[in-house]
Amino acid sequence: MGGAVKDASSAGLLDAALADTVRRTDASLGGLYLPDPDERVLRLTVVSGFPADLLAQWTRVPLAARLPVADAVRQGRLVWVGTQEELIRDYPSAAVALPYRFSLAAVPLGTAVRRTGALLLVWSGPRPDRLTARRRGHVVSGARRISRLLEESVRSGRTLPLPDQPRVITAGPGPQPLGLAAADFAERLPGGSIGLDLAGRVTFATRAAAELLGVDAGRLMGRLPWQVLPWLDDPVYEDHYRSAVMSLEHTSFVAMRPPNRWLTFDLYPDAGGISIRIVPATTGGRPEPRQPRPLMPGAAPTGAGRLYQLMNLAAGLTEAVGVQDVVDLLADQVMPAFGAHGMVLWGAEAGRLRVMGHRGHAPEVVESFDGLPLDTDLTPAAHALTSGIPSFFDNREELMRVYPRAPLRSGKRAWAFLPLIVSGRPVGAWTLSYEHPHSFTTDERAVLISLAGLVAQALARARLYDAKKDLAHGLQKVLLPHVLPTLPGLDVAGRYLPASHGMDIGGDFYDLIRLDDTTCAAVIGDVQGHNVAAAALMGQVRTAVHAHSTTGTAPGMVLARTNRLLADLDPDLLVSCLYVHLDLAAGRATLSSAGHPPPLLRHPERHTEVLRAEPGPLLGAHPDPLFPTTCVPVPPGSLLALYTDGLVEKPGADPDLSTRGLARHLSRADPADLDAVIDSLVDHARPTGYRTDDIALLLLRLRG
Repeated sequence: MGGAVKDASSAGLLDAALADTVRRTDASLGGLYLPDPDERVLRLTVVSGFPADLLAQWTRVPLAARLPVADAVRQGRLVWVGTQEELIRDYPSAAVALPYRFSLAAVPLGTAVRRTGALLLVWSGPRPDRLTARRRGHVVSGARRISRLLEESVRSGRTLPLPDQPRVITAGPGPQPLGLAAADFAERLPGGSIGLDLAGRVTFATRAAAELLGVDAGRLMGRLPWQVLPWLDDPVYEDHYRSAVMSLEHTSFVAMRPPNRWLTFDLYPDAGGISIRIVPATTGGRPEPRQPRPLMPGAAPTGAGRLYQLMNLAAGLTEAVGVQDVVDLLADQVMPAFGAHGMVLWGAEAGRLRVMGHRGHAPEVVESFDGLPLDTDLTPAAHALTSGIPSFFDNREELMRVYPRAPLRSGKRAWAFLPLIVSGRPVGAWTLSYEHPHSFTTDERAVLISLAGLVAQALARARLYDAKKDLAHGLQKVLLPHVLPTLPGLDVAGRYLPASHGMDIGGDFYDLIRLDDTTCAAVIGDVQGHNVAAAALMGQVRTAVHAHSTTGTAPGMVLARTNRLLADLDPDLLVSCLYVHLDLAAGRATLSSAGHPPPLLRHPERHTEVLRAEPGPLLGAHPDPLFPTTCVPVPPGSLLALYTDGLVEKPGADPDLSTRGLARHLSRADPADLDAVIDSLVDHARPTGYRTDDIALLLLRLRG
């Protein structure tokens, strides 16, 4: 959704705050990302310091993307990337699309409860490879200032500025008029001189430069050099310009002006633009002649920006996990890259066409094609899928000539139907559509067909992943208890939450076993891993604990006998487990732990205690261990909380401190609604909603 700016003053204040932050931090570039209320994406709203097209592939960033601004918002932390090596290691798709030297910081905006966007800052040239305390202070204070402006805008009911294209502002003084003396000075220098702004447009050119380039100086002014000089319209040359803009370092290249005159271009960039010296190339400095790239009739050169964009898309497709990830990446990045307004991803099932995902179409329109036989003549998608032959239609008339029965309900006026082929076998089809007639050049068709091959590979992997995920998720759903038993005087609630990244399954489990009217056994555990093997072993452990409990076995022996089962199975996985025998009549709990995090006991007077029971080893670690038991009083009105380590452990944090913080939070919670208590505990431990590990929770409250 591209929203209009209803309050110009809000946009002006945000622009000023961003520009001021860029100046104070000595950054080369600043960008402000705001969340789209209709989609789980961040949209680049304002950019300062660089042309917006350098970030063209990141004007829309899905919240789940592996990119610094998305990580900053999801994880609620400042993300710093100091070197190109760090960018390659942590964000490979971004490194592919921006192979230049720079540092960046991404800072979340808003509060831990409500994120309002992200601030992006980039340093080029002689840049810092570490974030000093002083610069961090300026970065954080700038983010806080912008956060306050966003919060004030929300509280006052003003529409947040979400333009269709990012606003480009300047962090420094505007361009100054060039004095005649300076112009005369430049004219007297040997060779030619031209000036570019950061967008690449010519702002100044000497007569000597125009003569060397073979063009009238008036034609150059205000335009991109490669728009006026076809022999400079080459990704190699454009990449030197992009490198100068991003790194703010001197670069040079040699190009041949037809028919045979070689020129040397030296680019000297700074934060305001690029000064270029042009001189005839020396004999020794000439490269081997480069043959011009052959272009088919109607083809247009592909710029460096498009090439890097395609490399970024290819890298992104390698990271797509499930089919929905592929759909989201095509919609969020490929559609804008090719100016498309709609897309559909098709598959085949039992001889029929199946819609696997779509964007930019009314659901009822797409659903009318779902389930059509593969030999239908109502859509070219079926022919692309079965024949492996792409088809392009520049307008409605072309489509109707070939497919006269095709219904034109979508309102689109141009289409590309691309087969998705893996190892010679069609696995699906991909449709891009446009709201206006669109002429597909030979170059554009070739790029789309090549990209379809990458999409096909990603789709094949994604479908296999989804099949495994559905199998494992179904297995886990069967193995976890559907309904917890009820006992007089006891209220119970349980919850399982998968990690944010992965197959939505794992080895975390909980159970409540009714032994008689006044006693029960509460169990919680964590099997190592997040896959089918972990889920299957979880079911076996839960079954073993259940079986030994119902025979009246003591808590320590329940874990010992379960450990013996694991020794027999030899699954090569370890399991943590906490077993609690709860006697409601006596108001007593007997605990035995196999390396599991300690439970929390909230006393009737609201104080919460961390129950430090002496733990035994993890299940499966030793063949015949002992599991000590601990008895604690649990009076009426108490609340017992059992959880797995995903709730308290996170990278770089002390789990003991996290556990004590969780205990303090539980003391403040209202125990009347146990499901609300679980929500509160999870929000406290993971305020951003991002979970690096599975979480299982089991709450037991003894009625007073």
